[in-house]
Amino acid sequence: MRGNIHNLRTNVQETSVQRPNEYDNLNSLGTEPDMAAKVTVRTNASIRTKIVWGALVVSMTGLVGLLSLLDTGNPALSARGVSLSPLASITGTRGVEAIFNTKADLEATKWDSIVIVHSGSPAGSAESIGAQHKAVGYDGLSYHFLIGNGTGMGDGEIHLGNRWLNQTQGAQLAGLRTSKTSNAIEICLIGNGDRKPFSDEQIRYLAEIVGALTERFNISQERVFLHEDLAPTTSPGRYFPRANFNELLGTI
Repeated sequence: MRGNIHNLRTNVQETSVQRPNEYDNLNSLGTEPDMAAKVTVRTNASIRTKIVWGALVVSMTGLVGLLSLLDTGNPALSARGVSLSPLASITGTRGVEAIFNTKADLEATKWDSIVIVHSGSPAGSAESIGAQHKAVGYDGLSYHFLIGNGTGMGDGEIHLGNRWLNQTQGAQLAGLRTSKTSNAIEICLIGNGDRKPFSDEQIRYLAEIVGALTERFNISQERVFLHEDLAPTTSPGRYFPRANFNELLGTI
């Protein structure tokens, strides 16, 4: 890039030398003697401006390209929570452990159960579901985790909500504040499980996350519930593969 800029500067110098000759006829016709010099200076400044902007664009393009190739292993924080692009990949040593990078300290005895729900919509994201929750009185997304289905979020993309990052209770889901689930971790699968099966990636990452949570907080598998186990609802839907999920959970 320096070589290109050097060549452009050389061209600029050549232009500034040659330009006055092009305006000799103007001077002979009574044009102000310094007109050619003024035109040359303006042309020179214009080209230099283009050089500076061109160099800036090339530099920024290179920086963006470099960042896209780097993988620091740390999720980007945002005001709405943290997204882990399909746990990048969860099979790596840092993958599933990323869910424990919270703002508030983790307490070993804080959580007593896990509840799995669905969004009930074919698509969704942290922003859209957060807006729905805000419309009914919450301060934003009230689930601890979202798992995307490829529409609105990536297929298998994990979103850690602010309630998880701050280690606070989730939404007041029907049937949750019972002796079984006084402090439940809430995981929402994007999709409507009554209309369509969830993706293999969603179930795979769900099992990985639940496995990590049960181990970290000493939650028995018997205390991993579907929402329908606790309340008169079909959530996470009739297409939720309970047997397959339990089998995957048992291998973790």
